[in-house]
Amino acid sequence: MQLIAYIIIYPILWFVSILPFRLLYGLSDALCFFTYKIFGYRKATVKENLRLVFPDKSEKEISIITRQFYHHLCDMIVEAIKSLTISEAEMKKRFTFTNVELINNLADKQRSIILMCAHYGSWEWIFILQKYIKLKGYAVYKRLSNKHFDKLVKGIRAKYNSHLITTKETLKILNKSKKKGELTINGFASDQSPKANKAFHWSEFMGIKVPMYTGAEMLAKRLDMAVVFFSVKRLKRGYYECSFKTITENPKDYKDYEITDLFFKLVEEQIIEAPQYYLWTHKRWKHRDKVPAEFQ
Repeated sequence: MQLIAYIIIYPILWFVSILPFRLLYGLSDALCFFTYKIFGYRKATVKENLRLVFPDKSEKEISIITRQFYHHLCDMIVEAIKSLTISEAEMKKRFTFTNVELINNLADKQRSIILMCAHYGSWEWIFILQKYIKLKGYAVYKRLSNKHFDKLVKGIRAKYNSHLITTKETLKILNKSKKKGELTINGFASDQSPKANKAFHWSEFMGIKVPMYTGAEMLAKRLDMAVVFFSVKRLKRGYYECSFKTITENPKDYKDYEITDLFFKLVEEQIIEAPQYYLWTHKRWKHRDKVPAEFQ
């Protein structure tokens, strides 16, 4: 069944990916109409999240942000499909970097990097970064259930010398790279919600205490890697600008979970500046009423 689904769906994705951007975003508008207006995909979750973190905003303001969010979400979906066939030159034009020298300066110091990001702005085209830097790239991801689509996604990333690895593979692979003397840059989307009963750290995110993923920080300390945050701004439709900020070059100098808290403060700054570009469909604050006594 997995192969049949792949055979049926892949040609459709390929056809969409070769559309010029003008038609591609027309398709995004149509997708947004059905996703937001007709089916209301997770609309209740989006509005609940927005009301939680922005209690001072009116219902009108919440509705405006919600509508803007769905437009952006659908743009990201078609942009992800476009990754199948987009040229390197086109991607470089549409996803630019303000201070890529920060990454290369760390490489010159023989520092591997943990690159922390949130589900904000756009993360689908960040892989073009590999064309500007000297480090081998890894990104931690959740394996797709369909092995054929999983192989396809890995192949797209590999075009730019980026390699997708699962959480369970991460420590083994990065340990091996370190022993070989390889310099690596390792991407983690660290803003989503772990299981409440498996969380080592609870802290405030947008004013609400929730469990935090701490794996990126723990790996940085264990493997002595610099920690860098990357933020993405949407300049206009289909164009993004990425900036880097060093959280620390020496993670072992920080108390446990301090780096994680610094990361979330940076994420909050992005969200407050332009909330419509955050991924509101996930139930990030679902464990807010389950704070263990030791974290209260």
